[in-house]
Amino acid sequence: MRLVNLGMRPADTGAVVRCLSTGGSVISAQPVQKFGDNPVDVRDTDHYTEEYVPSFVEKWDSLIDWDRRSESEGTFFIDLLRERGVKKVLDVATGTGFHSVRLLEAGFETVSADGSAEMLAQAFSNGLKHGDHILRVVQADWRWLNRDAHGEYDAIVCLGNSFTHLFSERDRRKALAEFYAMLKHDGILILDHRNYDAILDRGYSSKHVYYYCGEDVAVEPEYVDEGLVRMRYSFPDESVYHLNMFPLRKDYTRRLMEEVGFQRIETYGDFQHTYREERPDFFIHVAEKEYRTTEEPVGSIGSVTANGDYAGAVGTARDYYNSADADAFYWSVWGGEDIHIGIYDRPDEPIAEASRRTVARMAGQLDLTESSVVLDLGAGFGGSARYLAETYGCRVVALNLSEVENERHRALNAERGLTEAIEVMDGSFESIPLPDDSVDVVWSQDAFLHSGNRARPLEEAARVLRPGGHLIFTDPMAADGCPAETLRPILDRIHLETMGSPEFYRHELARLGFIEVGGGFQEHREQLITHYARVLEETRRQEADGLTEQVSADYLTHMKKGLSNWVEGGRNRHVTWGIFHFTR
Repeated sequence: MRLVNLGMRPADTGAVVRCLSTGGSVISAQPVQKFGDNPVDVRDTDHYTEEYVPSFVEKWDSLIDWDRRSESEGTFFIDLLRERGVKKVLDVATGTGFHSVRLLEAGFETVSADGSAEMLAQAFSNGLKHGDHILRVVQADWRWLNRDAHGEYDAIVCLGNSFTHLFSERDRRKALAEFYAMLKHDGILILDHRNYDAILDRGYSSKHVYYYCGEDVAVEPEYVDEGLVRMRYSFPDESVYHLNMFPLRKDYTRRLMEEVGFQRIETYGDFQHTYREERPDFFIHVAEKEYRTTEEPVGSIGSVTANGDYAGAVGTARDYYNSADADAFYWSVWGGEDIHIGIYDRPDEPIAEASRRTVARMAGQLDLTESSVVLDLGAGFGGSARYLAETYGCRVVALNLSEVENERHRALNAERGLTEAIEVMDGSFESIPLPDDSVDVVWSQDAFLHSGNRARPLEEAARVLRPGGHLIFTDPMAADGCPAETLRPILDRIHLETMGSPEFYRHELARLGFIEVGGGFQEHREQLITHYARVLEETRRQEADGLTEQVSADYLTHMKKGLSNWVEGGRNRHVTWGIFHFTR
């Protein structure tokens, strides 16, 4: 096999690695790491070739610990590839060969690529050491992968946190496009990275169980900001090395994959299909290239799939709200037309009156006219849509994923003569079936909670809003800084791994170019407590009056427990609620 040096910038000094087939030589990395006078200013994609110096590469296997990593990883990647009928794999981040060797042992036809000649030399040696495997290696820069490597592959794997070596978005998009082009029409990309969301938002921690398993190596960030995580690696011989990496946020990475063209993306945490947001050390994205014959994009967990089904958290929510128990309960107990949190003047106020007050309060913040077009995301039974259409004469598009709720919504509109004023659409707010710049207001009440990727409906809202348009919504949320584990009783009840928070929504909306109106967020945590307590009280009252004839006893038992958890969470300041109002 040959080790080629294509497209990479040679280092200045003379550490030499033997060419694996010809006995020739190529210029390799510097003998010592060099970051200059201010290491945190080094944010250059090409610099990684100078970071993997020979002495660091020699220690890399002790950092990974092949045996312990094999045990912790199990057959996760092997099973993923076999389930999809993969035969030919390109390992674009070979490193010292751990995954290339495992893929060869499992019977996959594997080509091993890396940008570091030092790493590839070590990988080739490891292939011989671990099972006499002859690795087919190629040194390649991802940004010109199709030039440096050849052929089409069933799968490309980019593992070991390697994608974080790309510091510019242009480089990241270029690399993903190169991966996409080298995949067969139904190929997949598997890409992982550290849980930088946790590092950036809550500080560094690691279970030290999955990826870097070496017992005698200390790994920790030495410097962190939104554009750089500088990792420090300390070894038993007191040698210290560093890697400068770009901190990829999970949702940002998924969005780049979607925009490059990948059709469906599943995200795992530490080899688990479901995970709690703060727990994984690493995220693993599995992106499918296969084109879906649908006009709407399919890319995030919870989107509409090719056959019209809903996946992930959105699919779970759809199934729940389509159930006979949920339909009867929300109509009979929660408030009828309005099934969201109310704003109460007194604790014993009827739920429907308080819920309608929320609608009026939100609408009063907008300058609606007869020419306004409002998009209601997660419209439920349509109480808000009817209020807006009747009060302001505006046109409302009501998007909702429950066909059962939508059927009732259309019937109520017909009774009130509002069929022409309100268009009820079946669909998900993660893939809004409307053109760009088509509505004046995006409105939502207590619906984004059910998204498996809450940045997605905000992105979609930004897309469909006209310039100067308004986004106004409410959502039950985690209080800022509240650990997800504290919320576990609530999350388990609603089949979610996480909730949004005021900080999360503000951060995402700022990223999308939204501007706060009236402070941006009006917090009403006490209203959440009052509302859930009021619904619990009403549930018990109606249960005594025969509610079990309409709603199953099992459903009511779980509902009462869930309502109690919300009340307790509010009183303990673990959860909150309020009105967000932004423009762009």
